[in-house]
Amino acid sequence: MDITVKTAEQLRLTADEFELIKAKLGRTPNFNELCAFSGMWSEHCSYKNSIKWLKTLPREGGRMLVKAGEENAGLMDIGDGLGVVFKIESHNHPSAIEPFQGAATGVGGIHRDIFTMGARPIASLNSLRFGNLAEDKTQHLLSGVVHGIGHYGNCFGVPTVGGEIYFDECYHTNPLVNAMSVGIVKAGETVSATALGIGNPVMFVGSATGKDGIGGASFASADITAESAQDLPAVQVGDPFQEKKLLEACLEVIQTGAVVGMQDMGAAGIICSTAEMSAKGEVGMRIDLDKVPTRQQNMKTWELLLSESQERMLLVAEKGREAEVSAIFEKWDLPCSVIGEVTDDGLLNFYMHGELEASIPAHELVLGGGAPQYDREYKEPAYLATIKQFDANSISVPEDLKAVAEKMIQLPSIASKRWVYNQYDSMVGTNNTSTNAPTDAAIVLVKGTPKGIAVTTDCNSRYVYADPYKGAMIAVSEAARNIVCSGGVPLGVTNCLNFGNPYDPEVYYQFVNAIKGMGEACIKFNTPVTGGNVSFYNQNPDGPVFPTPTIGMVGLLEDLNNKMTLDFKNAGDHIFLIGENPGDINSSQYLAKICGIQYSPAPHFELEKEYALQQTITQLISNKLIESAHDISEGGLFVNLCESGFHRGLGFDILTSTDIRKDAALFGEAQSRVIVTVSPYQLADFKKAIAGTTATEIGVVTSGEMIIDRDFWGTIDWWQDQYDTAIENFLSKEEAGSALSSI
Repeated sequence: MDITVKTAEQLRLTADEFELIKAKLGRTPNFNELCAFSGMWSEHCSYKNSIKWLKTLPREGGRMLVKAGEENAGLMDIGDGLGVVFKIESHNHPSAIEPFQGAATGVGGIHRDIFTMGARPIASLNSLRFGNLAEDKTQHLLSGVVHGIGHYGNCFGVPTVGGEIYFDECYHTNPLVNAMSVGIVKAGETVSATALGIGNPVMFVGSATGKDGIGGASFASADITAESAQDLPAVQVGDPFQEKKLLEACLEVIQTGAVVGMQDMGAAGIICSTAEMSAKGEVGMRIDLDKVPTRQQNMKTWELLLSESQERMLLVAEKGREAEVSAIFEKWDLPCSVIGEVTDDGLLNFYMHGELEASIPAHELVLGGGAPQYDREYKEPAYLATIKQFDANSISVPEDLKAVAEKMIQLPSIASKRWVYNQYDSMVGTNNTSTNAPTDAAIVLVKGTPKGIAVTTDCNSRYVYADPYKGAMIAVSEAARNIVCSGGVPLGVTNCLNFGNPYDPEVYYQFVNAIKGMGEACIKFNTPVTGGNVSFYNQNPDGPVFPTPTIGMVGLLEDLNNKMTLDFKNAGDHIFLIGENPGDINSSQYLAKICGIQYSPAPHFELEKEYALQQTITQLISNKLIESAHDISEGGLFVNLCESGFHRGLGFDILTSTDIRKDAALFGEAQSRVIVTVSPYQLADFKKAIAGTTATEIGVVTSGEMIIDRDFWGTIDWWQDQYDTAIENFLSKEEAGSALSSI
């Protein structure tokens, strides 16, 4: 067939990119080659519209053991000859079209990034965004995504220990499904995704290849439209039991020392893994595609190159040890085949039955090599002018604050997510120490040591929408604050940057400024960015989603005895607010969902004061001067206190500040504030420790009564019932029943 610019455009390449490909090859590519470039130069694989800004993030320092982008996931030293490996990625577009498989394969893919480096996954987290929960479509997407995450994670045997869910109308068509995995590896047992050794065999291991997932990388690099459902073959199909076998086989084969390099076949499939491994090792490969195990007959060259069938790895082994490697995969009943060898010419030569079907320099396909890098135009979004005009004084303080609180506690973004997390196995593997003792960040045990890993995912996208720079700083700061409030020290960040179409200058403004804010906060907290994922094109004809730079952060507890929980411990304990209380209602759930104000500035935040607050909390926990710690976030002080009381059925008796408006005191979301409780026996020492710190005693823990400014608001058990049942009440009986019956 004749290959023209129209062919390229049908494969989502631009006319300029088609000319660039011809220049790099010195000829017109054939269809197979053009398909390879289409996958590898897609936004999803090449980061062509983001890489220049990503390079401005702090990508070295702290306890990092590999530079950002060098391997499939971040790797940080936690002492005692151990490292923590972690990464977060999106599976937004597939989940919008087929929520169960989209979410399930997102979980499977991120776990493969962890164990392909030689680490055993010990924890899974997620960050989810959906539209209005009252709508049937949202209920369908929520049910499918949650079922997919639960099914894959539970069957694979890695606990889902934490996450977050928000509901907002902008995510109606384009939900966000971000999955994070965390693993532990011993020093000296890591494997690089690098091909080395001329003549070494290239081996395909794992599930046979099918036609599912073909073009998935390109599919993820375009807006969602009414016709997107026609791209259903671009959604992969996962098998968690097959992945469990692949995990064990890969970790076992690594122990033999026969593995030179290994990479999972994720986005863009075989073409991606062969290109990236070869380019990193500055070598080439000869691949016989007819030797790839398939589950469908007569697959074409381009289909084999681009298929994103799940549970597959590309492995380079030491020559002469092929049988040793094969024996391990055969023991685990997994396909294993030598499909080629490493060459010295830098070319990827793909053959079918002895016929050369494609020949491409590996370097020209990959990020940092020949893939294009663009500077996009950006300008301040017009809506920010409306935000700057907001005046809080235009909002009257409600007379019945208790009635407002009843609505607040039942907002889907605030209410209990038990309908969701009850479908996840959080205790499989017995690493999770948080489930029965609530903490701001999930805590997982590092077996064989007294250490714990604190993990969290955080981003309030409404804040980022209001101020991309400040909002991204808040996302990093809240993640660090959650780890600190749980007794940990923040180590590093992985991010999942979810934005609209990068060709929209207002969207790109959000992206650029979010990167700037994220970088500044990461430098302050000494949490380098170890890697992550950019997901553009989260946009439909009605417009983009809120800018959502999700932060996945990992922290370290040297001794699990220093773990701090968020729950009240005893009636009579003193309640203190650590941090300033500026009386701010900006971008709060109260302002957006109760008052109906969609345009307001980001909440009060100062990075230096945030850092000082976290240092104070760390010292209080280290000196064992507090009984609980819980940061104030969505829903403000009232929701914070309720969440702290629910676990043991304890209430609170507080007086709010008379210097600020009452709705701000109870429901405002000003940052850099933490509620701690103090035993009467520790009160004197506590007060000495906080001398010179902004701290206010606001009340005491009760046996169950809730008293606010001397008004009796009922008992904690009534409020917990409202909190616990709100999500189920939103869902249709059929939807809720079918999901709950699977628990």
